[in-house]
Amino acid sequence: MQLLVLGGTKFLGRHVVEFALERGHEVTLFNRGETRPELFPEVERLRGDRDGKLDALRGRSFDAVVDTSGYVPRVVRETIEALGPVGHYTFVSTISVYADCSTPPTESSPLLQLAEPTEDWRQAYGELKVLCEATVRAAFPAAFVPRPGLIAGPWDPTGRFSYWPQRLAEGGRVLAPAPPDAPAQVIDARDLAAWIVLAAETELAGTFNAVDRSTSLSELLAACAEAVGGDAELVWVAPQFLSDEGVGEWMELPLWLHDPSYAGMLAVDPAPAFAAGLVTRPIGETARDTLAWLEAGDGPADVEAGLARDKELRILDAWLSKA
Repeated sequence: MQLLVLGGTKFLGRHVVEFALERGHEVTLFNRGETRPELFPEVERLRGDRDGKLDALRGRSFDAVVDTSGYVPRVVRETIEALGPVGHYTFVSTISVYADCSTPPTESSPLLQLAEPTEDWRQAYGELKVLCEATVRAAFPAAFVPRPGLIAGPWDPTGRFSYWPQRLAEGGRVLAPAPPDAPAQVIDARDLAAWIVLAAETELAGTFNAVDRSTSLSELLAACAEAVGGDAELVWVAPQFLSDEGVGEWMELPLWLHDPSYAGMLAVDPAPAFAAGLVTRPIGETARDTLAWLEAGDGPADVEAGLARDKELRILDAWLSKA
């Protein structure tokens, strides 16, 4: 295929390009050239900006397009309008499009609605992704729209999963958010990327929650700890105590969702995605490869997520002295 990747050098898009090249496809990248511009010297590079600088893309035709970088519906629409004829179109959305995550949503669950007009995707991430999906489907009724949950693996710039293999490998007492049987769910970026490329090859259409099978947090952390080695001892701390100590959910302490309005977000049924060809690897492999990537020195200088060690130690001391 002649495959266009919008983005393609940061995280998920990077893995899409790597897998597409392994499959023998001809890849073109369209991006600003700001993130790792030295990557993939063998592919065609179109420089521009999706927000107003689309000349390099205008009129170009491709067998398939993969959009991993669409957040604003206007920008998505203008990108599509700039293109020539396109065969298959993939738009990577998010599990955050659902209006109610207090119970596990399905692909047909009600979606968020934008209350006030805005293009600030950091403030209205899920709402704008809903509108982006609609924009894509208007142009490509047979589009493929995966809705991933937490994406994990090498080249993750956020630390939202990377925190755990790195912390567990360091060993010692490790703060873990109780209860141990809380649901936990991620998807390896490489597995999602492979599915995206295979979907383009087979012209797969439809909308799917792109997640791995849900497990418990204790099982996930145990598998990660076994994969990375070390002598980590999990200390399960009550959610209210963590809140009282000022620990933030999700970003500061990854995979922790105490808010009941998100109770179903990590327990989504992936059966439709698996039936449509998604294949996933063991979480231990994801943890081991993520740690190897971090130890190779290729990780981001600053990550957005993770509990600071001094704060973790202070909370553990307070919790254990209270027990």
